[in-house]
Amino acid sequence: MTKTAERRPARAVAVHPLPAPPRARERRRRRLAEQARAYAFLLGGLICFALFSWYPAIRAVVIAFQKYTPGQAPQWVGTANFTHVLHDPEFGAAWRNTLTFTALALLIGFAVPFVLALVLNELRHAKAFFRVVVYLPVMIPPVVSALLWKWFYDPGAGLANEALRALHLPTSNWTNGADTALVSLVLVATWANLGGTVLIYLAALQSIPGELYEAAELDGAGLLQRIRHVTVPQTRFVILMLMLLQIIATMQVFTEPFVITGGGPESATVTVLYLIYKYAFLYNDFGGACALSVMLLVLLGVFSAGYLRLTRSGSGQEDA
Repeated sequence: MTKTAERRPARAVAVHPLPAPPRARERRRRRLAEQARAYAFLLGGLICFALFSWYPAIRAVVIAFQKYTPGQAPQWVGTANFTHVLHDPEFGAAWRNTLTFTALALLIGFAVPFVLALVLNELRHAKAFFRVVVYLPVMIPPVVSALLWKWFYDPGAGLANEALRALHLPTSNWTNGADTALVSLVLVATWANLGGTVLIYLAALQSIPGELYEAAELDGAGLLQRIRHVTVPQTRFVILMLMLLQIIATMQVFTEPFVITGGGPESATVTVLYLIYKYAFLYNDFGGACALSVMLLVLLGVFSAGYLRLTRSGSGQEDA
């Protein structure tokens, strides 16, 4: 009996997976509860974005292909709104002024904040005071700021010409001259948005390790060489992102032309966004306004995608 029992093959025993320990199930349940709570907190923001951002954007794309008048049923007109806008005499001037404004804002408003941030970063006394002074224009409402500059640029009793007369220098027409109006608005926009950009640059500069500057000084690098080989590479990501944001913002300039010049003189300060305002609220042509908006949206979207692609490939090559 013993030998026979020894010759019998062993039976296959079914192995059942062990149930998860109570602690593992509890952790999984707690994780799901935390995720559900997080999405619940996000729900309010998502609803606000959907109602006040995403839905208007989608609605504007639809209206761009319709003849839309408030209180009347919309009519589908295809690309007629785009054709009408393209043949507008102010269309070319608006895009030319917008691109010129963007280029001037990059030349003036992009370098000045970086230089100011470098100066503030080197200060040893009264740092907080100067930071408040630089950031103060950001705290002024944009319309109030534009009205102050409108008085400042007044060709008669404006402070700008009064200062030039006191220095025995020739006065200027400022916003009343077709050649100087756009540059004057660039100065206004640069002054109004200077503070936030300076503080971002300042935060980036203060995150640079001091050992890099010490090593550069030991190698005999001067001030400009330290800025070129240490400061700029270490703040490259911030510089590139702020450049993209500034281009997007300046391409949508509206407050300064609307409040200070009204698009004049001789349409010298009519921008794309100001032309959209005219179509919607002066011409009562919401289809044309939305068509212009879609054009601006497509242009900025394509530019942003290409810009990010180029900057990423450039950083990847440098890393390699």
